[in-house]
Amino acid sequence: MSNNRIEMDSFGPVAIPADRYWGAQTQRALAVFGAGREMFPQCLVRAWGQHKLAAALANFQLGVLPEQLLGPIVQAATELAEGRFDAHFPLSVWQTGSGTQTNMNANEVIANRANQILGCELGTRSPVHPNDHVNRSQSSNDSFPTIMHLTTVGELTGRLLPAMEQLRDELQNKADEWADVLKIGRTHLMDAVPMTQGQAFGAFAHQAAHGIDRIKACMPRLLLLPQGGTAVGTGLNTPVGFDSKFCEHISVLTGQPFAPNPCKFEGMGTHDALVEVSGVLNVIAVSLTKLANDVRLLGSGPRCGFGELLIPDDGLTSSIMPGKRNPTIAEVLAQAAMQVIGNHSTITMAGASSLFELNVAKPVLISNLLQSIDVLSHSVTIFTEKLLKDLDLDREKLQSNIDHSLLIATALNPLLGYDVVAQITRKAAAEGVSPKAAALALGVITEQEYDEQVRPGIMVRPG
Repeated sequence: MSNNRIEMDSFGPVAIPADRYWGAQTQRALAVFGAGREMFPQCLVRAWGQHKLAAALANFQLGVLPEQLLGPIVQAATELAEGRFDAHFPLSVWQTGSGTQTNMNANEVIANRANQILGCELGTRSPVHPNDHVNRSQSSNDSFPTIMHLTTVGELTGRLLPAMEQLRDELQNKADEWADVLKIGRTHLMDAVPMTQGQAFGAFAHQAAHGIDRIKACMPRLLLLPQGGTAVGTGLNTPVGFDSKFCEHISVLTGQPFAPNPCKFEGMGTHDALVEVSGVLNVIAVSLTKLANDVRLLGSGPRCGFGELLIPDDGLTSSIMPGKRNPTIAEVLAQAAMQVIGNHSTITMAGASSLFELNVAKPVLISNLLQSIDVLSHSVTIFTEKLLKDLDLDREKLQSNIDHSLLIATALNPLLGYDVVAQITRKAAAEGVSPKAAALALGVITEQEYDEQVRPGIMVRPG
C-alpha cells in the first residue's frame, strides 16, 4: 500500500504523503526549495487561519462564495488558527520573496480539510478549491503583507508590550524603594559626584517607558492592511467593499482595530511600517544593553569588583571554579539585544528590496522581525522576574564609596572656586587622605564650613 496520494494541479500529477493536508503547490515548492531549517514561527502559521476565515466571511457577505462552502472553510480555518495544522506547514523562510508558497500552503491545507469535512478525500480539490474558494478575492501579494501586519501587531501587543510594562514597573519600584540611598555617580567610568540609586533606576524606568511609547507610536501604521489590493494594488478580481469587510472580520477575530490601507500600492510595494517597528526594537535593544551592562558592572565582585548591587543567585556556576556566581541573566538580555541589532540590518535591507509594485523580501523581513520581538519578549521577562525583582544593594559598600569619594569636594566650588578645589582633590589623591583632611591641611576652609558645605545627601539635587 502506497504511503502517497496523487494530486493533480495545472502542471500535472504530484505525489504527496498521504496523511499531509498540504497540496500540490506546497509539494512542488518542497522539491524546489527544500525543507530548510529556518521555519516561520507558529504565530505566523496560525494567523493564516484567522486571515482565511475573515476572507471567507467577507466573500460570503459580498456574494462571491457559495453558502454551502462557507461552513467547511470556516471550520478548517478555525482549526488552523487553533494550531491543529502546525505540522502541515513544511516550507522554510527561504522561498519566493512574495511568500506565495506559504500562502498556497494555507490555501491547500484549508481546502483539503474543508473537503474532508464534506466527506471527500484529501487531494480532490473539489468542491472546495484552494485558489477559487480559499484564495478568493486575494493574492499572495496582498495576503502575505497583511499576515505580516497581523502577526507583528499580535506579538507586540500580546508579548512585548506586557514584558516592557512589567520591566518599567519593576524598575520604578526599585527607583522608589531606593530613592534616598546615596551612591557615587560615574562618568567616563570614573568617580563623579553623589546621586541616588533611585535616580539611577529612575533613568532605567524612563528608558523602558520611552520604549513602550515608541512601540505604541507605530500602531496607527501597522493597523492599516493592504488586503484587497490583489496582484499590484488595483484590487483586480475583488468585489467592491472586500477590503472593508475583511478588516471588520479580522478586527473581531483579533481584537485589534484594523482598517483598510487607503493606498494598497504603498502597503504591498513597501514595508516601511515594519522597518519602522524594527527601528524601534533597535532603540529598545540599545536601552536594554545599557541596563544589562550597568547591572553586570555594578554587581561585579564579590570581592574585587564594584560590588554595589547584589545580584540574586541563579544556582548556576563555573565549570572549573567551585561556587563562582555569574550575571547570567543580564548576559542573556545583552545577547538578545545584540541579535535584535543584527536583525535590524537584515530588515533594513529587506525593506529596501521594494521593486516597483512589490517588495520581494517579505519572508526574510517578517522572520527576522518576529524573532526580534520574540527574543526581546523572552529575555526582558526573565530579566525582570529572575533578576530585577530580587536585586538588592550592598549598603555598606555604597556608604564606603561615599565616605572615600574625592569629588564630593565639588560642592566647595561656589565657596572656594574651581582652582582651589582642584588643589584639594590633588592633595587628597596624592596623599591618600579624605578631601576634608586635605582641605583643612591647606588651610583654605574651617572644619565647620566644610561640614556645612559638603553634605552628600543634599548634593543630589539643584541648589
